[in-house]
Parts: sequence; structure tokens; C-alpha cells
Amino acid sequence: MSGADLPVNRLPGAELAEVNAQAARLTRVDRKYLLHHADATALIAELPPDVAALEIDGRRCFGYESVYFDTPQLDSFALTASRRRRRFKIRTRTYLDTGECWLEVKTRGPRGTSIKVRQHSEPDSPSTVTTTGQQFLATTLQNAGIDPSPVATLQPVLVTRYRRSTLYLPGDGTRATLDTELEWTDAAGHRRSAPGAVIVETKTAAVPSTVDRLLWARGHRPAPISKFATGLALLHPDLPANRWHRTLRRLDPATTDHLPH
Repeated sequence: MSGADLPVNRLPGAELAEVNAQAARLTRVDRKYLLHHADATALIAELPPDVAALEIDGRRCFGYESVYFDTPQLDSFALTASRRRRRFKIRTRTYLDTGECWLEVKTRGPRGTSIKVRQHSEPDSPSTVTTTGQQFLATTLQNAGIDPSPVATLQPVLVTRYRRSTLYLPGDGTRATLDTELEWTDAAGHRRSAPGAVIVETKTAAVPSTVDRLLWARGHRPAPISKFATGLALLHPDLPANRWHRTLRRLDPATTDHLPH
């Protein structure tokens, strides 16, 4: 199954400017759900009639590539695995359909919020952090109360690729994303994928969205999943990953087709 197979074309279309104006939320509460493709299809069929799909140049599904950076000791991974309050993730994100590239830092705010700060990056070198980029990263981490010294030793450790459709929920003023065709590749070229899985992520101020409530009604609950940390653990079983044990079992290509419905 591919992202294009999700029936988002049945929904009304929404322009990027409208979605960004009403539901950008760079500071937000993220809830992630790991679904089988059939469950994501059923979710779309149950959405209220005002829910729209982001549409750009006639497309509803878009390719993403993220390069994640960490220290040689994998400090970012370790902080995420241990749920430290002062954890961080650093990546470049490339929108494959347009070539636009951003350097992004994600940190944790109060009450479990996720804070993302970003700046434009060179699309021709997404695996490189320039001197200007390092200054941006160090300042951003320092402003978040995080030691900026790891910035000096950052190196690319993981590439994630997937297809994303974005839902705009005007009644809630929120959005949700559906990621398919998930693929991870580490610095040594080892690759894993989860072709039958869909990651649904809701991005709200705090109050659960319509999508959250629909998923809860069908018995789905938020899952501990991080494309960065879970992907590294999937590729390297020796890493400490107790937090994602169940998620890793469900993401394994041998068991993906048996995700609970």
C-alpha cells in the first residue's frame, strides 16, 4: 500500500496558506498512533464533512526526507530513550516535491509540549551543517536550557523517507498528518521499511482533536514512536530501546502486516 492509496482525494482541498494560518502550531502537543493501512482508511471515512486535505498543485500526498544528526556517542538518542526533560532532536527536512530544505531543532516545553525552531538550509547538502547552521543550533539549544556543546560533534546518523498527507480540521483549528511508505537508512547504508504501517500524528494546543477522539473510539491509543529514535533502534537492536519494545515489534517488516486492526 502507498500513501496515494489513502482516500484523501475524497476530502475537500485546503490551501497551504489557510492551514498555516489556522493550524501551524510549532509549539504543540503531539500524539502519535501506529495504524494498519486499513485502519487509516477507515479513519478517513469517518471524518466530519468539514475536514479537508492539504492540496498543493493538485497533489494531496508529498514526499519527505529527513537527515537526523547526533553525536558519536548518540547523545540525542540516549536522551530520548531515557525520556529526559532536556532532550533534543536535530535534523534537516527536505520536501522532495519542491526541493525546499529546513534545518530544524525540536525540544520539549512545559506540560509535554513539543517546540520546533527552524531556518532555511541548503537543499543541495542536507547531510551537512554549515557554520551558520551550527550557530543557529547552539543558540536554539541554549535558549531551551540545553547544553549546546554537542553541536560541535554532530554527524548524520539516520535518513528517514516517507509520504505524508495532511488533514486540516477547521472545527478544532488543528491538523493531523498521515505518514506512509516509511523507510529508514543509517550511515552505513543499512535499510529497513514498514510498508503496511501508517503513522497518524495529531498536533494540537492541548485539547484532543476530532481525530484523537475518533481513534480512541475505535480502541487506538497514542503509541511511543519517534521516527528518529525508533528508526535507529529498528536498525540497531543493540541500542537500549525498552521504551519502544512494542512499537518495534509492530514495525518489523515480518510483522507489519499483522498490526492489530
